[in-house]
Amino acid sequence: MKVIFAGTPEFAAQALAAIVAAGHEVALVLSQPDRPAGRGMTLQASPVKKLALEKGIEVFQPISLKDPLAQQKIAAVGAEVMVVAAYGLILPPLVLDLPRLGCLNIHASLLPRWRGAAPIQRALLAGDAETGVCIMQMEAGLDTGPVLLRRALPIFADDTSSTLHDRLAALGAALVVEALGSLPLPAEVQPSEGVTYAHKIEKAEALIDWTKSAAELDRHLRAFNPFPGAQAVFAGQTLKLWQAAPVVVNGEIGRILAVDRSTIVVACGQGGLAISELQKAGGKRLPVQQFLAGHPLKVGDRFDLPAEIS
Repeated sequence: MKVIFAGTPEFAAQALAAIVAAGHEVALVLSQPDRPAGRGMTLQASPVKKLALEKGIEVFQPISLKDPLAQQKIAAVGAEVMVVAAYGLILPPLVLDLPRLGCLNIHASLLPRWRGAAPIQRALLAGDAETGVCIMQMEAGLDTGPVLLRRALPIFADDTSSTLHDRLAALGAALVVEALGSLPLPAEVQPSEGVTYAHKIEKAEALIDWTKSAAELDRHLRAFNPFPGAQAVFAGQTLKLWQAAPVVVNGEIGRILAVDRSTIVVACGQGGLAISELQKAGGKRLPVQQFLAGHPLKVGDRFDLPAEIS
């Protein structure tokens, strides 16, 4: 098939690689404009752009797809289908209607659950037992289109956003190739029941509220790993907590109940969190033993509670 591909991050790059490997003609790649990143804040190409250039595919980076010139360029390709994966720009109705077979979206949830920007993190935060990928026929609404293919996969007890992302990206890449090879496919209209929205992750959400249960905070750490990192405040200083496990203990909320070479146990609203990897501001991620060598925490110390943080 003659395909236009629209995507930006690594999740999308895996799908693009699979489409190219399957022998489809990717005539044009759309990706977000280069963004400043790193300590030098130099402009960085997206993973999709880098891959497209390696494959010798033309890359187009419009600021908006509402621009008539951008729409003309897309129309001139004469693609049979457009594949969209974590692109980051809204496709207006005119663009959605340009390819003969429309636009297909690779969405990392089991629609209609977790429509929107952050389905992986929201599934983890909610404690969902499973998630998956849907190949959806795009329409004007936010992730409201009919589903052509869907596959579920379990969420494991130790999954982070990073590990779940990687498994979903691989599944999405395989599923979109299957879809392209089978078009046209019957479309399943999404039910009106069970709709939830995966709102964009805000950095302010990363702050740990020790009044919550240990099970909730365990999900909190895993959902915000690697971005933006779960944050706790101790003596006014921000720490990031990367790995922990819920344990059965009782104690004053936020208080350190036990410290050894491998864990720091902190009391939560219900149970406790045994922290095994953490990081001070500007420092490296460290296992507890190395962290304690330079930042002593002891039994009886207490982490700041949200109400105490200005």
